[in-house]
Amino acid sequence: MLIMENNKITNINFEIPSDVLDEIQINIQNIIESFDIPNDNKLDVIKKINFMYTQTKQMSVTDPLTKLFNRRHFDIEFEREYKRAKRYQNDLSIAIIDIDYFKKINDTYGHSCGDYVLKEIAYLMNKNFRQTDTLFRYGGEEFVVVLTETPKETAHIPMERLRKLVENHVFKFHNEEIKVTISVGINSKTDYESALYMFDDADKALYEAKKSGRNRIETAK
Repeated sequence: MLIMENNKITNINFEIPSDVLDEIQINIQNIIESFDIPNDNKLDVIKKINFMYTQTKQMSVTDPLTKLFNRRHFDIEFEREYKRAKRYQNDLSIAIIDIDYFKKINDTYGHSCGDYVLKEIAYLMNKNFRQTDTLFRYGGEEFVVVLTETPKETAHIPMERLRKLVENHVFKFHNEEIKVTISVGINSKTDYESALYMFDDADKALYEAKKSGRNRIETAK
């Protein structure tokens, strides 16, 4: 849902797919061009609509809390990167990140604190990874990183750096310090029938990390 305030668009649980937005934008532009009004007026209206469209499309792929890409965008982008890696035999790694004992944080300090922790994790992720890596909030307390051109031998390095960043970061909410750690599952294999299976094995590696004591990284076997 979108709300217009002072010529700015505010996003509230936006649910229109990106391809639908593209079609809407093209149709609106065609309608305006057909109006019997001066060309300068048409251009002015089209510019404003294109600006609003750009904002709206960005909202459709962005998680409103963390400002990382959302689950819908992950489904599209990871499938694309997986197919590219298979076709050109490029290296590709995926990492699934889970905040340890997140439910306990919410139960102890409240959901506002949980939101604060999620935003801080997103900040640390943006600080840690390359511009070529794509960051997503997958849902709840889970995040995903797609590391392009990254083999198994080096995928562990940025994830371990992030793990330490989170472990040593001072999370402070209402003057109370909170200990936060993450568990990570990594997969760098691309010999699957589809991207879904690659993701599933990364998820299994994450499960092993949590089962083995949390605050650690496991790689898919």
